[in-house]
Amino acid sequence: MHSFRISSDLCAPPEVVWRQVTKLDGVNDELRPLVRMTAPPGLRDARIDDLPAGCRAGRSWLLLFGVLPVDFDDLTIAQHGPGHRFREESRMLTQSRWEHQRDVVAIEGGCRVVDSLNWQGRVAPLGALFALAVPILFQHRHRRLRHRFGELPR
Repeated sequence: MHSFRISSDLCAPPEVVWRQVTKLDGVNDELRPLVRMTAPPGLRDARIDDLPAGCRAGRSWLLLFGVLPVDFDDLTIAQHGPGHRFREESRMLTQSRWEHQRDVVAIEGGCRVVDSLNWQGRVAPLGALFALAVPILFQHRHRRLRHRFGELPR
């Protein structure tokens, strides 16, 4: 099992950040231009909060540079909350296990976004490839968040 964790302190209230990061357009804003994520059928305008916990929401494709399908995520939100938090426990084409927890917590002057990830490749080389790709992708996502909302000094 591989893991990665990253956090950013942003100059915006947690409610504002949460509204942005729990809709597909917000997720894709974080990912672009490296990756674009499609919505499962019928869920284009759904927010993560709208998805029932513990039920597979559907398949979401990951498109490299927005066009080339490289993986899919059988999206399952395992848990909502407490507060501004979700935990995804899904399977992917390349990963037998994908866990992503995002917490958005209030701090003085704004909020902290924390992403905690765990994954297991279907075969060892795929897990190792993700061990390189996941930090790059989530560092990129957090740069995009800091650019959008501003960064609090630590």
